[in-house]
Amino acid sequence: MLPPLFRKVFAELGDEGVLCVAKHHKYPCLNAFGPSRTDNFEDILDQELENAVRRNQDFDRDLRATQMWTFTEVPFDKSGRFILPQRFCKVGGIGDNICFLGGGQFITMWDLDRLGQEPGWEDQYELCLAEAEDARAKAEGRKK
Repeated sequence: MLPPLFRKVFAELGDEGVLCVAKHHKYPCLNAFGPSRTDNFEDILDQELENAVRRNQDFDRDLRATQMWTFTEVPFDKSGRFILPQRFCKVGGIGDNICFLGGGQFITMWDLDRLGQEPGWEDQYELCLAEAEDARAKAEGRKK
């Protein structure tokens, strides 16, 4: 289920009800964004090319464009419920414990165990772990 904060952001962007889901190009997770973000893809590619040139790094614009445009639109309801296509669970390494991070124009979706193994993401892991524990406690309280 998409957390309320993220539903609000997507609604403000005019993308209420649709997630564009893709494999993140750098991290072992998925990213999601609203359809309106595709309007900026060419600008993003131009900026990434400029950054690569400035750093004297190679940049394959065709590969990066393909990565950006390889997504699936996934509907979500007003409660934030959506069904993540199995193929994305596989390529994103998503199991039973999904964690949502980010904000702004995109979010990332991580498997909690994978996030815990990713260097540099320790603080985000701890926050997601605490949220997962809170959610489990609430669910247990509702069962009683």
